[in-house]
Amino acid sequence: MFYHLKKLDWILIFSALLLVGIGLLSIYSSSLGKGDFSNFNKQVIFFGIGFFLMFLLSFFDWRALRDNPYLILIFYFLCLAALAGLFFFAPEIRRVQRWYKLGALTVDPIELTKLILIILLAKYFSTRHVEMYQIRHILVSGFYFLIPISLVFFQPDLGQVIILIALWVGILIISGISFKRFLVLLFCFLLIFILAWNVALKDYQKARILSFIHPQISDPLAIGWSQQQAKIAIGSGGIFGQGLGRGSQTQYRFLPEPQTDFIFAAFAEETGLIGVSVLLFLFSILIWRILKIAFLAQINFARLFACGFNILLISQIFIHIGMNIGLLPIIGIPLPLISYGGSNLIATFLGLGILQSFKTH
Repeated sequence: MFYHLKKLDWILIFSALLLVGIGLLSIYSSSLGKGDFSNFNKQVIFFGIGFFLMFLLSFFDWRALRDNPYLILIFYFLCLAALAGLFFFAPEIRRVQRWYKLGALTVDPIELTKLILIILLAKYFSTRHVEMYQIRHILVSGFYFLIPISLVFFQPDLGQVIILIALWVGILIISGISFKRFLVLLFCFLLIFILAWNVALKDYQKARILSFIHPQISDPLAIGWSQQQAKIAIGSGGIFGQGLGRGSQTQYRFLPEPQTDFIFAAFAEETGLIGVSVLLFLFSILIWRILKIAFLAQINFARLFACGFNILLISQIFIHIGMNIGLLPIIGIPLPLISYGGSNLIATFLGLGILQSFKTH
């Protein structure tokens, strides 16, 4: 056991722990204004569960997963069933059905689905990377993503649809898709977006995109106003921040969702440029350690999984921060290891546990 623990990537573990600590600190601080610490207490429990599962998976021989494609498919179909079940069994929260309600907790199946999709594509392309010139492999991998994308789109959850597409395209590029076929994919996405805008997108989804382009124009959903408040919060943080529990935008509730969609803005307001620099530095270490695992991997499956998991983290970080600083529309993407939410936190630790198993076996 001690030999096993010695082989773990402790730099990766400590960077993840520090990021969770920052998240807990920010959630606790933003809870002071309304005196409700229930989310903080639940996040501590989620962290304990996720951390335990990470260590448990680090003892797991990942080759048993790679060598059992039927097991991967079982997990895949279970995730699809969970996504489809939302339409029938999930309560309506904020006019959408995205979460299962389990007592005081909510469960979002899309978080585990993203992890299973990375595993599935890592398995699929690990034996076919030299055949990426064949269009059928692109189509088959796209079909695996098309079903969950369709289910998520009609919930509706445009943000997670974008993450899934970024994940699929990113893994295709890592696997060796040609530049010509990549341009064809971009053209297809453009056509799909035009079709979706005219046929499928809800009015509030269009409003979020339009408010990003023209935030000062009348916005019936106050989305442009929310993004303005986020930018005000970040700007008022200055270099040293206003201090934990003292951010005016956060504590007086001008900043909406300071524990989820706008936790970056809340943290920036109270810790300033110094706090943001530490946050980005820790994310950089985490991404670097995962890249190192990918580079040192001797097996294509491990390399593709590590790269895919990094793509997932980077896309979520980029989109979340981009939403907060006004570079991207508000589409409700959490900041990994920081934002409140058990499903995302536990799924992230599960991914880190699989990465650790590459080093210990």
